[in-house]
Amino acid sequence: MVAQEFTVDLTKPLVFQVGHLGEAYQEWVHQPIVGKEGPRFFASDFWESLTRTVWWAIPSIWLPVVCWCTSMSYRMGHTPSQIALMLGTGIFIWTLIEYTLHRFLFHIQTRSYWWNTVHYLLHGCHHKHPMDGLRLVFPPAATAVLLIPFWNLVKLISTPSTTPALFGGGLLGYVMYDCTHYYLHHGQPTKDPARHLKRYHLNHHFRIQTSGFGITSSLWDNVFGTLPPAKTIEKSS
Repeated sequence: MVAQEFTVDLTKPLVFQVGHLGEAYQEWVHQPIVGKEGPRFFASDFWESLTRTVWWAIPSIWLPVVCWCTSMSYRMGHTPSQIALMLGTGIFIWTLIEYTLHRFLFHIQTRSYWWNTVHYLLHGCHHKHPMDGLRLVFPPAATAVLLIPFWNLVKLISTPSTTPALFGGGLLGYVMYDCTHYYLHHGQPTKDPARHLKRYHLNHHFRIQTSGFGITSSLWDNVFGTLPPAKTIEKSS
């Protein structure tokens, strides 16, 4: 097939190239290039800037929102212990969202031009260039857009006074996830559980990419049977 003969030029913007790989895209994107320097995505400097985010922007932008949401529920009459429970519930719900998105959306099998392109932007770029430090966390502009339906979803399953704290808990779970994800790639933990989590996640990148979808924990991998073999985790570094 012509698509299989297409060669990606890594010296040129990648986003509108990768779709041409067709059925060969999945094999190509799961052959990682290890290096801290990431590729260029777009020819436009504006669009390129939207794809690059320093890790500390995530807590700097979203933790004040978490605090604001928490204060809203407090002002509506909830006690600190009730708010703590709501925040914990939101974090727990996020862990399932984290697993579900990673397994069923980020690892969807694509082959057409546009679906390959979308997948590369969502997650494929991270597997191709796993050490690109400016593309490890989710861009705040995209997060802001996605928070709108998330807020509306929380409103459907909660009361007006519990919605803010539950939403804040989910958002806090996301912040913890993104910061943990960055640390697992660029930190050097010497003790468990952080050391185990790093091995667990690097195993997903470099050994068995069809298992180990949890980032902040292996909870849902245990529940849904997607734990990688223990021997492969021990070999990861």
